[in-house]
Amino acid sequence: MDGQEGAGNGGLSGASPGPHAAVAGGTTSGGRDRRPAHNTLAGHAVVHGSVVQAERIESLTVVPREAGPLPVPRQLPVATVPFVNRTAELSGLTSALEANRLVAVSGLGGVGKTQLVARWAEEVAERFPDGQLYADLEDGRRDGAVDVSAVLADFLVALGAGDRMPATPASRAALFRTATAGRRLLIVLDNVQHAPEARPLFPGPGGARLLVLSRRRLPSLVLDGAAELTVDPLDERAGTELVRCWRHDAAEGTAERLVRLCGGLPLALRAAGHRIVSRPHLTLEDAVRELDAAEGPDAGGARWSVDDEVPAEAVFDRAVRELPDAARELYETLGCYPGTTFTREAVEAAGAPGGPEAIGELLTAHLALRHASPRDPEVSRFRLHDVVRAHARRHAREHVPAERRTAALRGFVGFCVTRAAHADHATFGSRLRLQPDPAGTCPFTGRAQALEWLEAERSNLLAVLRAAAELGEHDAVWQLCESLWALYHSRKHYSDWIESHRLGITAAQWSARPDAEIRMRNQLARAHYELGEWERAGAEIAPAEELLPLVDERRLHGVVWETRGLIALGTGRAEESAELFTRALRANEGDAHGVVVQSYNLAQALVGCGRAGEALTVLDEAMAGAADDALMQMRAQLVRARAHRAGGDADAAVVCAVDAAVRAAELGQYAKLEQALDLTAELADEVSDDRLRRSGLEQAARLREAVAADAGRETDGGRGGPRAR
Repeated sequence: MDGQEGAGNGGLSGASPGPHAAVAGGTTSGGRDRRPAHNTLAGHAVVHGSVVQAERIESLTVVPREAGPLPVPRQLPVATVPFVNRTAELSGLTSALEANRLVAVSGLGGVGKTQLVARWAEEVAERFPDGQLYADLEDGRRDGAVDVSAVLADFLVALGAGDRMPATPASRAALFRTATAGRRLLIVLDNVQHAPEARPLFPGPGGARLLVLSRRRLPSLVLDGAAELTVDPLDERAGTELVRCWRHDAAEGTAERLVRLCGGLPLALRAAGHRIVSRPHLTLEDAVRELDAAEGPDAGGARWSVDDEVPAEAVFDRAVRELPDAARELYETLGCYPGTTFTREAVEAAGAPGGPEAIGELLTAHLALRHASPRDPEVSRFRLHDVVRAHARRHAREHVPAERRTAALRGFVGFCVTRAAHADHATFGSRLRLQPDPAGTCPFTGRAQALEWLEAERSNLLAVLRAAAELGEHDAVWQLCESLWALYHSRKHYSDWIESHRLGITAAQWSARPDAEIRMRNQLARAHYELGEWERAGAEIAPAEELLPLVDERRLHGVVWETRGLIALGTGRAEESAELFTRALRANEGDAHGVVVQSYNLAQALVGCGRAGEALTVLDEAMAGAADDALMQMRAQLVRARAHRAGGDADAAVVCAVDAAVRAAELGQYAKLEQALDLTAELADEVSDDRLRRSGLEQAARLREAVAADAGRETDGGRGGPRAR
């Protein structure tokens, strides 16, 4: 069920050809006109995609768009060169994974675990013809916890199972086991801190293998059947070999000393190597002497030990000091950033140089990495290695004035608020909003691109929102929450949704904005409603209703009554819900889109009350003026199908259900697609025409297959893609 909070204009700017429906004779818009139908394409008509044709609904055909084969996921980072002397570890990986489906690899941060696995995967690629899945859990870690459900969602999309995404983590884990069963896949989870983070991602039986990378041993995984492999720092011989890759004439003793100073960590050795190679006048002996002095007790450098997990602090200190001014300013600004990945636009909004030169310096110095997001591949993103990120944050705390740190953080907050608001507008068009329209030109070409940006930035946005709350930027907090509705309503990240809106409620209270508090509580109530937590949803909406006398905006009254109506309908109180939706409808008089949304809700309630004829009349009247609202037209078709079924006209119901499914597929509304296809299956035994029954079931199955295939392909930025759940 969808309401005013979640409904947009449904338009898809630049939508590419997809499955389309054309049902002649008027049966899709009410289904009560029983005149013979004539299916005709005349003149210069051009039909893109599939066509649903029905001659008096004696036959039904859905021809899905041809979909190419699913791309094989190759998500592991690319192995860097040179790569030295890990022969024993490579052999150990091969042996362990031949005998075990689960292998736990542990080692210090920066020791090269990810690169080891990436190199090994390149060498044995033929063993995993169904691809590689990779997730760095550090990207989504907040307060020590990881949203494993989001990782499962990403993996399911990559495997072509994104069209039937369950809402709960347990259901996603079950579907993941089903999707991986029998496949020869390599699954790699990086930066795992606790065994329970990995268990939901165990693959199904068959040829899939799971590699868990962690900075510490995870003994409890052994009880799950894991083989253990430890990646130690490079010894002096191996480290010397790496040093000689870029300084061929390195004296053995000097190279060994450099290896010891860097703790045998390839990450630190490469950072030191960049400094030496980029300064031909600097000898290896000079570099080692300087680092050795920085480690001394009187030099002010940070001493380290392996147990500290901050070895080679002096290497990073030296690398930062010798960066060009712009790159050093960028690094220090990133030390103030609460997120994990960054873009040029974000750092420039924070007042730092974000041009190719500054970012390029960090990349060259091995302080930053390129980050390819499968959600939003067209955007250039970067990240600091997690060891380097920890150093950057310590460096910022110790060396950047508090005023500058606060200004940088406010810049990041402002960027996120503005960009998220643009994404909300691109996703939902003209809906009730309390915050001002965002400044500047919208950077998104359509709904799908905006949603993918929100998805790719999800962990960063929540991190920035939390930082804004701590900073006391209360208006920014509730405004960002208001915009994040576009993401949460579409993608159902319930844990993020609930946490962010609790912060939003507090922020609205600090801002003395009862209207914003009503919106925050209403959006939070909808999260609990969608989880089936009726009492908690009611507990959140009750304080919002108490605040209504303080606001004049009638549509805010309407959204509260709408949510109460949805709760009533969900708990079997259809008559009460019809009354509440009628009140919400009146509150939206003058708002054409609001009237359409509340009419749709009212029609659902009327069907629940056994007043199917009234429901069809309400829908026909409301939708007649919303021909361009593709999203609501699709939803209306689904309700029409239920109304026809309740009225005893199963033939018309199945036509509307299939039409709703085709429209949902085109818009990327896969929750609605699933509802429409399930309804089609339920109607199969009720239709009077056996040919229609068989055709409906067969074509629904074909549509599922076509959409599942499409879900595995990269989506174009301007179309409604399979990830727009």
